[in-house]
Amino acid sequence: MSPAAPAPDPSAPRFRVRPPANWINDPNGPFRRHGRHHLFYQHNPAAPVHADVHWGHASSLDLVHWEHHPIALAPTPGGPDEAGCWSGCVVDDDGVPTAVYTGVDHTHTGVGTICLARAADPDDDRLIEWRRQATPVVTAPPAGLDVTMFRDPFVFRYAGRRWALVGAGHADGTPSVLLYDCDELTNWRFAGVLLDGGDPVAADTFGDKAVGWECPQLYETHGGDHVLVVSLWDGKPCTTGYLTGRLTGQEDGRLLFTAHTGGRLDHGRDFYAPAVLQEPGRALMWGWSWEARDTSAVLEAGWAGTLTAPRVVDVHPDGSLRVLPAPELELLRAPEPFATAPGRVPLPVSYDLTVTAHGPTAVTLLRTADRALTLRLDPDTGSVVLDRSGWPRAGAGGSAPITVSVPPGPRLGVRVLVDGSLLELFVEDRAMVTERVYRRPDDLAELVVEGDAEVSAWEQVPPRHG
Repeated sequence: MSPAAPAPDPSAPRFRVRPPANWINDPNGPFRRHGRHHLFYQHNPAAPVHADVHWGHASSLDLVHWEHHPIALAPTPGGPDEAGCWSGCVVDDDGVPTAVYTGVDHTHTGVGTICLARAADPDDDRLIEWRRQATPVVTAPPAGLDVTMFRDPFVFRYAGRRWALVGAGHADGTPSVLLYDCDELTNWRFAGVLLDGGDPVAADTFGDKAVGWECPQLYETHGGDHVLVVSLWDGKPCTTGYLTGRLTGQEDGRLLFTAHTGGRLDHGRDFYAPAVLQEPGRALMWGWSWEARDTSAVLEAGWAGTLTAPRVVDVHPDGSLRVLPAPELELLRAPEPFATAPGRVPLPVSYDLTVTAHGPTAVTLLRTADRALTLRLDPDTGSVVLDRSGWPRAGAGGSAPITVSVPPGPRLGVRVLVDGSLLELFVEDRAMVTERVYRRPDDLAELVVEGDAEVSAWEQVPPRHG
């Protein structure tokens, strides 16, 4: 008799993009070609630790069926990326998918070079093989700015021309986003500092939390404004934020970003380094959710990290964030809901829950004899509290409750996507919260809804084709 297969890890997300084993961090280069979405990511194929970073690769025709592909980019011994192929993007360069990424050597100290790799066969819908350009297109940060952090290129088009953002930090502790003119991808020209931490709106929004801004991303809203997304680095990953403003061309050929408002991008403690794909009619965003458990548990599990579900992002008329789960995620719902009204019902490992409260409402998701993981909704105050007090977690922020506030009204809706240990909460279409919650053997996973509310809940199951 052959040995029994190991039981599935209940903490492991089943439906989000992650490698079968070992390490994943930043999503990189979301790209759509011939109807297929490609998603790359930072990956150590040898161990569940952050080291020897490659680019992993998966693709999908519908954002829910994901096919894993061979490693796209690996460090080149003796090359500019010998210590890691760090974050970047993928763009179409005259019909050739091209990765624009950060290469680091063994002496990098946080300052990388900007490297290119092109799809070896542009007609291959799965983009399996990539060929690197031997020489970086940017070998060092611009002179005279005392740059001590330099990485994560993001290429975009504005007014028919191609530009790039690069995340940076300076010796005096000021974070910034640097701008390059790269209409020809092999010829980059420094075009100034697009924005830095001294900007009054940025300072009011982010305070002095960061000494560098990583993974800058930009998307255009339906109203014609732009949203600048940054990941706040304070010597380690901290949190994420956004600034809504106006992008304009200047007489000297540069671009100006005038920030009007901003806020925290994700209100949870386990979300970082989001990547954005601008599509016709919408912008999609994925983030990295790291582990919030002890290193010993990670090593025993043999895997670390996951990407989030894709989110559709825009802004409201006042410039505040608008965010919803991508509608394709409804393909993961079982044919029939397992809950359609307030009450008490067991919860599966992965589920999709919506609750619309018409008065104060409590939603319990996990509990033991002495604690519970709950959501408290109050439409009159527009508040949602995710209370995981006392629930075990490692890392910054501990287990303190998280409160999200939105405009009050007669009703307040939330959607909760749980996939293994990944919990993604969406409050109306205005806020998102990403947290990692690890069930223990004695935890009771039971949905209990108390209050005047409408409820619908589906198990997430292997997606249906066609």
